[in-house]
Amino acid sequence: MDDGFLMEVCVDSVESAVNAERGGAGRIELCAGLVEGGTTPSMGLLQVVKQCVRVPVFVMIRPRGGDFLYSDREVEVMKADIRLAKLHGADGLVFGALTEDGRIDTELCTALLAVCRPLPVTFHRAFDMVHDPLVALETLISLGFERVLTSGCDSSALEGLSLIKRLAEQVMSSAWCLTSGLFPPGGGITERNLQRILEGSTASEFHCSARSARDSGMKFRNPNVAMGASFSAPEYSIKVADVAKVRTLNAIAKNIL
Repeated sequence: MDDGFLMEVCVDSVESAVNAERGGAGRIELCAGLVEGGTTPSMGLLQVVKQCVRVPVFVMIRPRGGDFLYSDREVEVMKADIRLAKLHGADGLVFGALTEDGRIDTELCTALLAVCRPLPVTFHRAFDMVHDPLVALETLISLGFERVLTSGCDSSALEGLSLIKRLAEQVMSSAWCLTSGLFPPGGGITERNLQRILEGSTASEFHCSARSARDSGMKFRNPNVAMGASFSAPEYSIKVADVAKVRTLNAIAKNIL
């Protein structure tokens, strides 16, 4: 935060983590399954990433894609993953949980926060699926989350900018801003819209993936077989954090803040 802002880059591989740090990221959000919005990474991935980068690594705790209404067994998985992530060097954790009527699941969040401590915790973009974001934010403040990641309950942070600004104003008017007060916008952030988002939100952090497609090194390719569902990424194209894109976003932020 020496320059007055912090860029968090969302990654799903060691290569992306290294590239994010090289490009100037101040923190990494480590995930698997980015095509589903991010799920819990393997502990092997966490271990190797921690060996390769020096910036803080926050670990996504999300047992599956889809909604954020979790069964008792999924909750046990989340608790086990939190304990393992702490054991293997996570610097912070990222999760979110909702009730069936689109409110913050305060009981579950309280239980998971207790397992996470003393590490800092981010409430992820489950926030963008809540029934009333202003009420939800007050709930998260009272529960003790250090930050909330949001696209302003819209398809991207740019489209949700007006709500992000309202939420940031709400944070600044609360006692929360005296201790953390971090409300990073995330979702669809690129070098083309970052300036508008940062100037419009007065954010001190932002969240992005900054990825580019890289062709696979495979020489033999079978065009008749796909490893995932029809919406999955193609097998012979790999998306990784792009050092140049991270540096560009970093430079834009430095010029603004």
